[in-house]
Amino acid sequence: MRALVIDDSSAMRALLRRLLRDFGFEVAEAPDVSSALTSLEPGRLPQLALVDWNLPGGSGIEFVRAVRVDSARTGMRIMMITTEVGPEQVRTALDAGAQEYLMKPFTRESFRDKLALMGFALEGGARD
Repeated sequence: MRALVIDDSSAMRALLRRLLRDFGFEVAEAPDVSSALTSLEPGRLPQLALVDWNLPGGSGIEFVRAVRVDSARTGMRIMMITTEVGPEQVRTALDAGAQEYLMKPFTRESFRDKLALMGFALEGGARD
């Protein structure tokens, strides 16, 4: 399983990279929307993208919309992971095409639960 983490915080990317690797994912990272979109190679698309809302040079919602208009990328599952906690933001993200929404800060357990809801069979057991 491959995942792409899109967050401008290197600390958050490192945390998500560690969790994802524990759960059996190969992980790529991008600090902004432009690099994230550039990294999406045909034939090597990640099964999962974790996207922050607030990014330099554009928002995570722009990434979600760009992915969803490209039929070659429709199978990618997307989870917003953000500090934006308003119901309007959640609705906007889901309407744009994200399947899940996780609010920072989060626990390993809540992250694992969201991944399971998205249909991922996870390694790593129940360590917390």
